Amino acid sequence: MNDDIQPGDSAEHEYDHGALGDAEYAEFMELAAEEGFDIEDVEGAIEAAGHGPLPVLAVVGRPNVGKSTLVNRIIGRREAVVEDKPGVTRDRVTYEAEWAGRRFKVVDTGGWEQDVLGIDASVAAQAEYAIEAADAVVFVVDAKVGATDTDEAVVRLLRKAGKPVVLAANKVDGPSGEADAAYLWNLGLGEPHPVSALHGRGTGDMLDAVLEALPTAPAQTFGGTGIGGPRRIALIGRPNVGKSSLLNKVAGEERVVVNELAGTTRDPVDEMIELGGVTWKFVDTAGIRKRVHLQQGADYYASLRTAAAVEKAEVAVILLDASENISVQDQRIVTMAVEAGRAVVLAYNKWDTLDEERRYYLEREIETELGQVAWAPRVNVSARTGRHMEKLVPAIETALAGWETRVPTGRLNAFLGELVSAHPHPVRGGKQPRILFGTQAGTKPPRFVLFASGFIEAGYRRFIERRLREEFGFEGTPIHISVRVREKRGAKKK
Repeated sequence: MNDDIQPGDSAEHEYDHGALGDAEYAEFMELAAEEGFDIEDVEGAIEAAGHGPLPVLAVVGRPNVGKSTLVNRIIGRREAVVEDKPGVTRDRVTYEAEWAGRRFKVVDTGGWEQDVLGIDASVAAQAEYAIEAADAVVFVVDAKVGATDTDEAVVRLLRKAGKPVVLAANKVDGPSGEADAAYLWNLGLGEPHPVSALHGRGTGDMLDAVLEALPTAPAQTFGGTGIGGPRRIALIGRPNVGKSSLLNKVAGEERVVVNELAGTTRDPVDEMIELGGVTWKFVDTAGIRKRVHLQQGADYYASLRTAAAVEKAEVAVILLDASENISVQDQRIVTMAVEAGRAVVLAYNKWDTLDEERRYYLEREIETELGQVAWAPRVNVSARTGRHMEKLVPAIETALAGWETRVPTGRLNAFLGELVSAHPHPVRGGKQPRILFGTQAGTKPPRFVLFASGFIEAGYRRFIERRLREEFGFEGTPIHISVRVREKRGAKKK
């Protein structure tokens, strides 16, 4: 995971030293000044990279009120699928956004599928999944239509959840529509913010309200800090891969209903389970407590549920069916966990059913289809027989240890110096950019900021990540590397 940090990304609030102590921070800033970097840019880079998990904003509402259009407006690019009809599903439901120097995640619930229990139930199901993961909610209502019975049902859900809510009165394209928006005061959710997601009208004021509602850091406190409680595990995977069976096996009892029909779980299944003498919390796993049989869209609901579970967890145990080919959906779930910055363990279920030929071809599939997570611990298990369940806890502990690993700045720069000397960046355009120095600004997952004399190509960044893993471990965790390029003296805007 790599990105460029552009000048001006830093927020206006006080800078965070990230994982650096005061003495290490002061020494690092002195080094940055000697190399000719602007101090404010360096502070901003460390502050941006040193953040913990980003706060989560859920965008909810009934079909066709413009949720996906508003999500695209918030994230500043057209990623969420927008169609003029309900029932549009998508692969990704979580995006990263920034407003006024603050970064946050947006969960889109724009798609829906009619089920046998009616539209109200399916809208509520989506909203619940998204709200579970959220620190704040944008509730989108069509100002032209006004509040409907479905809107009222979502309002009741929001009140029950107790999360901060920003009410967006969409499709207000001009002053004449603001009177329609005013009627939405009757929902009892506070001031309606008149917006036009299509044209951008009023979205800035709405986002200002969103920043007031969002915490600067998530409310969650990870385990291991003294007050976080049991470590949290998301057991995720595509429908019918054996998640409920595995949970029951590790729990030693029938905690959740196992059913071969793919569907949605209505009650969150947060289970406290003792494994290896330690109590763990398995968050929002996919057991089916109540049967809500969807006619369509099970994959979409699974994506929402997975996103909610991953946001609440510290480590994602991704269950794959070893008896079947690794699917595109498996790869998407792996990507979701990696992009969320969670520790990762890969568990291959139904291993006891494989013959030698299938095992051979599975190893080839893993190399080609999941090569991007070759660093993740792997266990071969059977949820049916309990085979190798004892290996699950050591794999989880290994992943969490990598997730929390920090390399002191002095040791990191010694490593970078040796690396650059032995393997310099290729010459491009007659110039050879160099990594000058760097620091690890954060953990959970490890986040590095490297300062360079010129643009560092993606291939060289991947090389640096590979060597970081070889030198320092980081097993079971994604690594985030951002690069700050030194501006030419006098080029900085006055």
